[in-house]
Amino acid sequence: MTTTTPNYLIIGGGLEGLAIAWSLADRGETDILVVERDTLCSGMTGKSSGVVRAHYGTPSLAAMSWYGVQVFERATELFDDDMAFQQCGYVVGVAENNVEPLDKNVAMMQGLGVDVEMIGHDKMAELWPGLHLDDFAAFAYEPRGGRGEAYMAGMAYGAAARRRGVKIRQSTRVTELLRKEGGAVYGARLSNGDEIHSSTVILATGPWAPQLTAPLGFDLDVKAQRAQLVLIDQGVPTPVVPVLSDLAGLSYVCREPNGELLVGNSDHQAPEYIDPDNYINRADENTFEKIVTKMGHRLPDMPDPRVTSSYVGAYDVTPDYNPIIGPSPVDGLFLATGFSGHGFKISPAVGKLVADLVTDGTTTLPNVDPNDFRYSRFAENDLLLSQHPYEGAGEMR
Repeated sequence: MTTTTPNYLIIGGGLEGLAIAWSLADRGETDILVVERDTLCSGMTGKSSGVVRAHYGTPSLAAMSWYGVQVFERATELFDDDMAFQQCGYVVGVAENNVEPLDKNVAMMQGLGVDVEMIGHDKMAELWPGLHLDDFAAFAYEPRGGRGEAYMAGMAYGAAARRRGVKIRQSTRVTELLRKEGGAVYGARLSNGDEIHSSTVILATGPWAPQLTAPLGFDLDVKAQRAQLVLIDQGVPTPVVPVLSDLAGLSYVCREPNGELLVGNSDHQAPEYIDPDNYINRADENTFEKIVTKMGHRLPDMPDPRVTSSYVGAYDVTPDYNPIIGPSPVDGLFLATGFSGHGFKISPAVGKLVADLVTDGTTTLPNVDPNDFRYSRFAENDLLLSQHPYEGAGEMR
């Protein structure tokens, strides 16, 4: 058995873990080890739809997303890699029942400095020609939103972190968190019997986090919620259009770089939970039928539409669909999990927030209250919920 002793041990080499590693290194911390059980970004990072938006009903999350937009805009400068960010814009369209919360959420976001505005049907028709708009009552437009690639963002963070001295070990599976008798976590045991000892262990393993925390004696309520995505070819390549969050039809639609459309579900009233290590990686027939029907309604003039493929990921969801970022109930272990579908767009802010908290105990992120993401909020029945929720859209907003 060999023992390694970094100052910071980050378990999980996905986007969040690598963003945290880079952010720590950016503060001058270099004795950092990231361990990944497979290859970097091989878990749910690669299943992300890559939407960039700041449209949320909780100020802290909106502020974190807005911070993320500004980092993605500077990606080439910061990381020597554009992270495949395409600033095509982002639009939320709502029916009459959700106009009031849309107005209030836009006002809240504008108060945080987010570049967002209400637009009318004429402007929306210019932004996305051919879209059926009659059942929309109002739109909110973020011209600086758009699409990125979570895998490429994670790899850019990883490469930049390595250049700053961070060590990364792939194919390195953690089987157990090490804890002093009745005391603090002090490291991890690997599948080959080796140990890594560290005064600060950061757990960033998404839906796999509860497997490691269960033996420590506290409940980490993070479940893997099935997320099905379908790719549609209209028959001709889709021109560059904004990402659409369709809260009238409860779906979201993104243009892929090849001109196809990626369509996902925004209705989370009846979630389906899966084993993140054992699930069928394609959409089911019911989902195909729903998405084909919705897209036929929203884009009635597609010349020769066909489904080209599908895949399935898993949101690591918490009871309030917001992340846990902060100390665990056991000293020495810091949690960064439960991102509930928000992880890509807030990853730059997650990295900074975690780095700030583990080094200073507070953060300089503007308009972000770290207390919002504390583990204890669930036991305290003080959930982090949208101030102005959308009817039918669940708590993903």
